[in-house]
Amino acid sequence: MPVSPTLRPERLATTVSRGLSEFRTAVNDSFVPLQVSAGQPDVFRGVMRGAGVDEVHLTDLRATAHTVERTPELIARGDRDFFKVSLMLSGTGLLIQDGREAVLAPGDLAVYDTSRPYSLVFDEDFRSMIVMFPRHLIALPTDLVGELTAVRISGSDGLGLVVVPYLSQLAVNLDQIAGTTGARLAHSALDLVTTVFSRELGLDENGADPHRALMQRIRAHIDRNLASADLSPASIAAAHFISTRHLHGLFQEQGTTVSTWIRTRRLEQCRRDLLDPLYADRPVAAIAARWGFVDAAHFSRAFKAAYEASPSEYRAAR
Repeated sequence: MPVSPTLRPERLATTVSRGLSEFRTAVNDSFVPLQVSAGQPDVFRGVMRGAGVDEVHLTDLRATAHTVERTPELIARGDRDFFKVSLMLSGTGLLIQDGREAVLAPGDLAVYDTSRPYSLVFDEDFRSMIVMFPRHLIALPTDLVGELTAVRISGSDGLGLVVVPYLSQLAVNLDQIAGTTGARLAHSALDLVTTVFSRELGLDENGADPHRALMQRIRAHIDRNLASADLSPASIAAAHFISTRHLHGLFQEQGTTVSTWIRTRRLEQCRRDLLDPLYADRPVAAIAARWGFVDAAHFSRAFKAAYEASPSEYRAAR
């Protein structure tokens, strides 16, 4: 289950590094512990502009040539796992993870996972937009996203034509992330990224692997029907012409249960609404009911167990 999030929007912060040591400190403070090296550390320069909200951190990064490594030793120090999506805006870079290599040019996207070793190599001045978020914030199993690490996703065709311009505009308008609409903008970015991942994995294609395609249809069905109090393993199985035993087996293969997945998705939608200024005047019980929690007391207990704060405390802390 999710852990306690960063509730308050982060202010837009700019860090100018006039040497590798300063940059290394800035990188470790903004992302996760990383090993950073450069051929000419004394003449290294870097500028980072970052803002974040609701555990989604966006960074506009410009720097001279250097190499970044996420080593097993550094991974062992952390207790949280993130996905990082990188959009190259200028220059080129090489991403290496999970035995794959991706050469990224302007307009290219790629994802990497901080829970496993990776390397980034930049041989020239570059600029990139980096979106970092906890893995639980997207509605795709971690092992599926793992198939896309260090895979180049072009921004010049397909869904890339939609996602890349949006992320590019966020890079130059990071002050909006720190504003009242920041959560909506950040989650719109995650929704677009999730859609790209689904397309790259072939989850929305007729020729997709039947097993994987079935799971994608089931997850989509659950998201469409979260508000229904009648959503249950039996109703889900019936809608997909499978037995409830088969349904439970599908989720067990992914290390979870049907009920846990439904509860997690409902809590996530409630959490988003509690942060949304459009719903600031809506009672907590109404938000809970909107997403299928008919028992307000049960919702409050489940929310506090997931986010270490009651719904009212969570909303007030924003």
